[in-house]
Amino acid sequence: MAVYAIGDVQGCYPALMKLLTEIGFDADRDRLWFTGDLVNRGPQSLEVLRFVKGLGERAECVLGNHDLHLLAVAAGAAKLKKRDTLDEILQATDRNDLLRWLRTRPLLHHDDSLGYTLIHAGLLPPWNLADARRLAHEAETVLRGDKVDEFFHRMYGDLPDHWNENLRGVDRLRVIVNAFTRLRYCDLEGNMDLRPKGPPGSQPPDLMPWFQVPGRRSQELKIIFGHWSALGLWHGDGVIGLDSGCLWGRSLSAVRLDTSPSEFFSINCDAVSSS
Repeated sequence: MAVYAIGDVQGCYPALMKLLTEIGFDADRDRLWFTGDLVNRGPQSLEVLRFVKGLGERAECVLGNHDLHLLAVAAGAAKLKKRDTLDEILQATDRNDLLRWLRTRPLLHHDDSLGYTLIHAGLLPPWNLADARRLAHEAETVLRGDKVDEFFHRMYGDLPDHWNENLRGVDRLRVIVNAFTRLRYCDLEGNMDLRPKGPPGSQPPDLMPWFQVPGRRSQELKIIFGHWSALGLWHGDGVIGLDSGCLWGRSLSAVRLDTSPSEFFSINCDAVSSS
């Protein structure tokens, strides 16, 4: 049995199929981990969602910000944006089953036997694994609960920008969800700045990638994440970043997790967006 982690697919179904052929994926034997953002901006989000859901226990997928946006739009808590490609899902006959499955995906997956932790975007520097698991579970309980629509109506926003255990209500949930699904840069105190999206070196001088903040409490973990296409394929600082920009015509990447050293795979993608 092989275990592969795959970067953000975002509706690029042909690229995903091409990558699975490249790695020799066997659906009866192997397992796939997805870094989130299965959907949106690419042309075949419905096919990707159906495929990954159909893998059942062979797939682990964490929630990304585009996945949450789909759920918020479906709940009537957000409007479609100009570049969204979610209509096909929203109009599908199996829409409710797909959305129900997506809403029950975790924000964090940790495998003790493999020694890897899967998230979409980042972990705040004050969080160790126990903190991250506890807070992910806290937010997941809301996302899977009867009052999730209330949260979706107030999910969007960049503040608060730092973690404080005394936070309550929507402020607390927003910090947790933003960290797991939107984080790229922090300052030395661990405050999030969600505005810069470029590669390291392009950010304001007081900021650094979240995984390079000195003393972050998750340093002992081997973390797999996506979300940051401008970062590209990244292997260092105790993390593996797998969003290598398939959506923008660069590549879709995977890493095999059950071998040492890890094996990396990438396939070239055709551009599906020019902006």
